[in-house]
Amino acid sequence: MAECEALKNIRHRSLVKILTSCSSMDFGGNDFKALIFKFMPNGSLEKWLHPKVDGQDQFRILNFIVRLNIAVDVASALDYLHHQCHTTIVRCDLKPSNILLDEDMNAHVGDFGLAKLHSRIIHSSSEHQSSTIGLKGTIGYIAPEYGSGGHVSTSGDVYSYGILLLELFTGKCPTDDMFNDGLSLHKFAALALPEHVMEIVDPLLPLEDEEARGTNNWRSDGDKMQLIQECLVSLVRIGVVCSLESPRERMEMSDVAKEMQVIRDIFLGVGIHGESRKRALLVGEGPSYLTNN
Repeated sequence: MAECEALKNIRHRSLVKILTSCSSMDFGGNDFKALIFKFMPNGSLEKWLHPKVDGQDQFRILNFIVRLNIAVDVASALDYLHHQCHTTIVRCDLKPSNILLDEDMNAHVGDFGLAKLHSRIIHSSSEHQSSTIGLKGTIGYIAPEYGSGGHVSTSGDVYSYGILLLELFTGKCPTDDMFNDGLSLHKFAALALPEHVMEIVDPLLPLEDEEARGTNNWRSDGDKMQLIQECLVSLVRIGVVCSLESPRERMEMSDVAKEMQVIRDIFLGVGIHGESRKRALLVGEGPSYLTNN
């Protein structure tokens, strides 16, 4: 019912499309209710980022532009939910298993069972929001303030997006065994900015293949790999700023969506050259410590 309430009045290309619903009885004679969504043949993002090694899932690789498109799609969907709906929707529990991929590898945000509705006059930084989420969500992706009974807010979704973005390009799950003794995915990425970002990039990310794809004349000077590196630094920086511990220091989803689009335009060579390109890539810088480490 919560999912129906969240989905009944929203329409966006990067949200799952509900086709119909059904109400019946299950094999045990209990009430059975279900929502019927459009089938997503490429499954969840989680299965692409972390394929099982037991032979059940085929080993698959996501190249740079596909990952970038997924990140843009999800940012666009969250911006719509936060800022363009009649009633603000806080998605809650954003994670790779809730990002579904269609036949063209376009991303669709799904599973709105934990979504919360808010009046549009409530802002992410407000201290006077009326409902709390407690620990509903997934460890690793849930905003730290929720763990102490903090208020539901759009900044909680921003945190989850930041972690998702870092996972998308590092290949590291936030609950990976390596993250202990004070080290987290956020800190792991922040410490690498900006000089060592290439050292934390997912080893399964085929950058050489992306370099070979460049066909724009303005990228014919041999700097394609440099461009990819610049984009990756910007993407990691946005992920780090979005996943800061303090909700007040995180970006707004509308700004994230714009900057993600800028990064994609730059990578695709949409009319941005030289110094203009470099200035445009200085996005999501956040607190100065992110560029000093």
